[in-house]
Amino acid sequence: MFSGEQEVAVMGEPPGSAPVKNAVVDIQTESPRRDHIVWSLFNTLFMNICCLGFVAFAYSVKSRDRKMVGDITGAQSYASAAKSLNICALVLGLLLIIIFIIVLATRSGPSFRLHFSTF
Repeated sequence: MFSGEQEVAVMGEPPGSAPVKNAVVDIQTESPRRDHIVWSLFNTLFMNICCLGFVAFAYSVKSRDRKMVGDITGAQSYASAAKSLNICALVLGLLLIIIFIIVLATRSGPSFRLHFSTF
């Protein structure tokens, strides 16, 4: 054996060293629920049938506020309501657009004909 190895074995820990303590950090790996704010903004701007898009946007903002505070249950509740309102606004908006196109296409009369007059 080398003399250096023997000294380390005899000396042990250096004087004045404190025992090592381990710390456990709990990191949440679960991704937070979506608040559907972009979808609500789209419905507010383009398909605001009976103000459903605006109400969905309000619920989305409440969901985001609850998530920032740390109230996950409240955020999920508001997000679920916003999702339901967004689905209703989207379906009603698309139905109205389709009905409008059908009515416009089946309209009787010369509404789409070009009239040329000769002098």
